[in-house]
Amino acid sequence: MSQPITNIILSGVGGQGVLVASQILSATALAAGYDVKKAEVHGMSQRGGSVISHVRFGDEVFSPLISAGEADIILAFEPLEALRYLHYLRPGGIIVLNEERVLPQPVHVGEATYPEDIVATCLQAAREVIATNATHAAEQLGNRKVTNVLMLGMLSHFLELPDSHWLAAIKKRVPPKSLELNQRAFLHGKELVKSENATAKAEEIET
Repeated sequence: MSQPITNIILSGVGGQGVLVASQILSATALAAGYDVKKAEVHGMSQRGGSVISHVRFGDEVFSPLISAGEADIILAFEPLEALRYLHYLRPGGIIVLNEERVLPQPVHVGEATYPEDIVATCLQAAREVIATNATHAAEQLGNRKVTNVLMLGMLSHFLELPDSHWLAAIKKRVPPKSLELNQRAFLHGKELVKSENATAKAEEIET
């Protein structure tokens, strides 16, 4: 029996490690024996610019692009970026969202207002929304730069991919001096999801 294709959108802003996260996810799925296709938009990946990556894996994948309404999961590194790409989510899909805001330039200069109730809006479109301040969790571990790997740990809760493959992929793509911290961040993200009601907003993080 063939494995249905899993479609995942990763979205965020430049400087959050979205592309590295998509590389780790792709390598993990490949190590698990799946055909993997990845596409990304990084022309705007300068710090603060919107970034999106498409990752698809299954027994056989022909196109790297996910069509609107077909993403099983959106992994959003910033709330507004979850809202921006919400149209990709399929009915009954899942959103894993970092609540730490990165204000776009129009908001900074007073030309626009940052949307409120983004989680509530996401809940109208998704079966489950995991929303927590992953950046704060990473800071508590020692460095906010591991937010992307911590969020991969949260994502892994919803994917049948062995932890050993995740950890091996992380080892290949992070500097040796930060390997131990990144691996701890991944495992912490995994446990963070387990400790919360999957349909509830996480209000506090315990390390």
